[in-house]
Amino acid sequence: MTEPRHAAPDEEQPQPQVVVNDRRRIDPESGEVRAPAHAAEEGAAPAEPLVAEVVDEVAAELKVQLDERTADLQRLSADYANYRKRVERDREAVINNAKAAVAAELLPLLDDIERAAAHGDLTGAFKAVADKLVSTLQKTGLEPFAHDGEAFDPSVHEAVQHNTSPDVEGPTVTAVLRRGYKFGDKLVRPALVAVTDHEPAAPAEES
Repeated sequence: MTEPRHAAPDEEQPQPQVVVNDRRRIDPESGEVRAPAHAAEEGAAPAEPLVAEVVDEVAAELKVQLDERTADLQRLSADYANYRKRVERDREAVINNAKAAVAAELLPLLDDIERAAAHGDLTGAFKAVADKLVSTLQKTGLEPFAHDGEAFDPSVHEAVQHNTSPDVEGPTVTAVLRRGYKFGDKLVRPALVAVTDHEPAAPAEES
């Protein structure tokens, strides 16, 4: 009877083979995106189109965000520009109103100067001071208005006398009783005037 053969103590037994599947999507050496194993088995396209698709999606998303941020910045810039303009307009309005208020307090003095000049009393040192005062006020923006022959404007003229004449075609200022003044677009004081309306001429009498 044959005895079963036993392996020698120092004889190496065959070890089972260990297979390691690297399932990482990114190749650690090249840094490229690997195609899925099943895709490679089925003969799918290489990974480059997948990378391009991902890049396009990311680029499209970044463009949307950039457009939104750009629009926000443009709106903010427009709001700030409008704010600066509004502040500047308000500042100028405050300054002009203050100047107009000061000028309004000096109008009676300007009336006295004008009357003195009309009577020939504005001479010598008094005339020099008066001319300097008038020039300074006009440089700040004060403007006199109203003169004989201009059309009557009820928004800036105050009629205190009324006449009729065939020599005018419509309501006309024929005398300025008190000068009017403006400060820019602001009416400081209306002018007191005499107004003459058109009156048709009487028909000639037949001989």
